[in-house]
Amino acid sequence: MMTKAIDNPQGTHARTPDIDWSQVRETVLMIELAAGQIEAAMKDSNSSVEVLTDVFTTMAGYMRMINDTVAALPDKGEMSDTKATLLGATENVSSMVHKAIIAFQFYDKLVQRLGHVNHSLASLSNLVSDDSRIYSPYEWVALQEKIRSKYSMREETEMFEAVLGGMSVQEALDKFMDKLKDRSDDIELF
Repeated sequence: MMTKAIDNPQGTHARTPDIDWSQVRETVLMIELAAGQIEAAMKDSNSSVEVLTDVFTTMAGYMRMINDTVAALPDKGEMSDTKATLLGATENVSSMVHKAIIAFQFYDKLVQRLGHVNHSLASLSNLVSDDSRIYSPYEWVALQEKIRSKYSMREETEMFEAVLGGMSVQEALDKFMDKLKDRSDDIELF
């Protein structure tokens, strides 16, 4: 992302300030670094989660096959105890696989939220680094609208609105977390 204030690719000048030193350039550099770290973490974790998702999907398929095979065993005779034991085990493993799939859905929400943060930081960096826009209230309103439009969860939008309305970030975050706890049993497929 190339901006007007960051036309010098040499990084920070805070340790050796000169006449061209700018706190805005330093701020933009730190914002861009934070956004880059978020993006790298998301990419790094996505490959691991993709492997886990494939493994659990395959496991679920095998569990269905095992369950169907065991269910076909006779209900009487010496196999009846073994059948009951195996059906109980496959039911337990299937339940664990289901819980893992739910955990992956929560991970997907996390990645979406981090993507929103990354987008917000990049947009903020662009605004702060542009001398023609930084002092314009209209540009800040446009930035806020752009950030708001990226939210996919109602709770995110409510938190954003609460902070813009004057609530402290900590108080808005606490309310956001309470609402997420209330919804923790809901499963949303993306």
